[in-house]
Amino acid sequence: MTATPPDVLRCAYAELVVTDLAASRAFYVDVLGLVVTHEDEEALYLRAFEEYLHHSLVLRKGSTPALAVLAYRVRSAADLDLAEAYYRELGCRVERRAAGATRGIGEAVRVVDPLGFPVEFFHEAEHVERFTQRYDVHGAGALSRLDHFNLDTPDVPAARKYYEGLGFRVSEDIQDDEGTVYAAWMFRKPTVHDVALTGGDGPRLHHIAFASHERHQILHICDHLGALRKPGMIERGPGRHGVSNAFYLYVRDPDGHRIEIYTHDYYTGDPDNPVITWDVHDNQRRDWWGNPVVPSWYTDASVVLDLDGALRPVVERAEPREADVTIGADGFSFSAGEAEFKLGEQV
Repeated sequence: MTATPPDVLRCAYAELVVTDLAASRAFYVDVLGLVVTHEDEEALYLRAFEEYLHHSLVLRKGSTPALAVLAYRVRSAADLDLAEAYYRELGCRVERRAAGATRGIGEAVRVVDPLGFPVEFFHEAEHVERFTQRYDVHGAGALSRLDHFNLDTPDVPAARKYYEGLGFRVSEDIQDDEGTVYAAWMFRKPTVHDVALTGGDGPRLHHIAFASHERHQILHICDHLGALRKPGMIERGPGRHGVSNAFYLYVRDPDGHRIEIYTHDYYTGDPDNPVITWDVHDNQRRDWWGNPVVPSWYTDASVVLDLDGALRPVVERAEPREADVTIGADGFSFSAGEAEFKLGEQV
């Protein structure tokens, strides 16, 4: 490569295609508590309470649930020229988009990246009210900001190399003794990740994640769904990850898109931040408490669109998957030994 990559600041927004805007609004606004910036008959533009850019999630009405675009904010307007040149040199499809082509977003560059995902880079965006101290409208489950994207891709080392070319760094990964890489967590902002790369059939979107400040906010979302008699929308959790150390919950929206609610990961901003490598056989990597992971978490993901709105073909992963080493519902190759439990002994 001779072209200079754009200076990516962070993950910024995602656009999902949904089939029923009213049902989606009931989930994302009434249950998750996201703030509506704008809505019309075709789309909802949403943000979390601490965000001041126009939106961090767009829900657009369509016939097939899918990912339409992932967006990263870049440091300056000049980075758009860098992005265009960089992706043209990679041989990717590139489109320059005028300001306002997406409501609230300035001039942008959209590409189909080497992994097959539709990705946008932008700098300018409309500012809106930041609700940080609007406690009068915060719900008990208030979400603070978009945190990361998680992507299914067949070749994790190749995907990691591509993102490293964009200046992303690895915080944690999952491997085995044979050198198979099952997943990698990569960041630009100083947290565990802006994007996670999970080995699976792809390109597909595994999930997008919003951060909350406190665990009780996540528990409230569980209680809220229970009160609505919709506990089936809770796919996994609440629990604590080994990877990232975060407290988590995975829910599925009315179209099946997976949303993670996430809190309490750690700072990664120092230049010598160490990479943590997990053994795929370690039953605490996905859940620190050793709880099994439901099979759908490994198999289900959202399909993605190209820049014309057509579905991208899905390529099967050739290497082993985490699900290939499962015992029961998760990839556990060992469990706690009997000697660890002595609660019933007489003294």
